[in-house]
Amino acid sequence: MQIRQFTESDWPQVWEIVRSVVRAADTFTYDPAMTEREARATWLESPPGETVVALDGDEVLGTAKVGTNRPGPGAHVATASFMVAPVSRGRGVGTALLRYALEWARHNKYAGMQFNAVAESNRTAVDLYLREGFTIVGTVPGAFAHPTQGRVGLHIMYAHLSH
Repeated sequence: MQIRQFTESDWPQVWEIVRSVVRAADTFTYDPAMTEREARATWLESPPGETVVALDGDEVLGTAKVGTNRPGPGAHVATASFMVAPVSRGRGVGTALLRYALEWARHNKYAGMQFNAVAESNRTAVDLYLREGFTIVGTVPGAFAHPTQGRVGLHIMYAHLSH
């Protein structure tokens, strides 16, 4: 598997992943009716952040975006988001993308990485983040309307990054 910066020719495959994840409405807080144009504006990160893809040959297995969590006095903390194609789950794609994002943040001298809204029902992601050094610093009860589980909490997760 190769992880590299997103290029324009990746968009059709990235859009398929984003569309499938967002329409499932079970992990991301994005509007399930998000249009392709809205998805591009949301997913494609501007510098100093970046959007990347995980590839197997020419096949996009997953994608991530990394950047600054908040501007100004909060600009020393990074954030990231990850999406893996449904057919590629369970193959280590999410782990590879997370490790890439953490290395990107360390390389760019961020003090930590914060995830603002991780659905507590997304056990695969929560368990991965915990394994890779994140802690749950708070949970907003009932803040995520899961399509089958009803209202579940949204975790705020943080990892301190040493340089």
